[in-house]
Amino acid sequence: MNTTLLAELDALPTLWEVQGRVPAPVAAVAELLLAVGEGRVGGDNLLVLARASAARQGAMTVVGAAGAYRAELAGQLEPIDIQVDRSKLAVQSWYAGVHTVSASAKGTEVIHRVHRVLPEHPGFARGIAELGLRARMARDLAQVLGVITDRLGC
Repeated sequence: MNTTLLAELDALPTLWEVQGRVPAPVAAVAELLLAVGEGRVGGDNLLVLARASAARQGAMTVVGAAGAYRAELAGQLEPIDIQVDRSKLAVQSWYAGVHTVSASAKGTEVIHRVHRVLPEHPGFARGIAELGLRARMARDLAQVLGVITDRLGC
């Protein structure tokens, strides 16, 4: 498991970025967005990947501890490296990105930046070209922030 993933990705330029806000304190948003622990991926564990096909089928499990994790998937798919600290969550699979939470005047700002993409990966080649990836990122972040907003009642 990669314990330097956050530093590695922070050192790379940003390819794409999407952002959103939740009208709630940063600590409350971070508690939900950055929750990662051993067990099945779902709404209360690694929320940013909970809508992935493998997670919805119950085929994605997190292993690891102390901020460095790996999501293992059933079948022939390679594991996903994960690192989390108190304000950031890094995920590396066929793309590598970081979700960051920070306080803003209107609650909490959440930014998702993609720093690396493997263009030869089938997930990218199947039509998720650059514009499609950005649109997918925006949609996925909006869904995650909607879950957090609902859970916090704001």
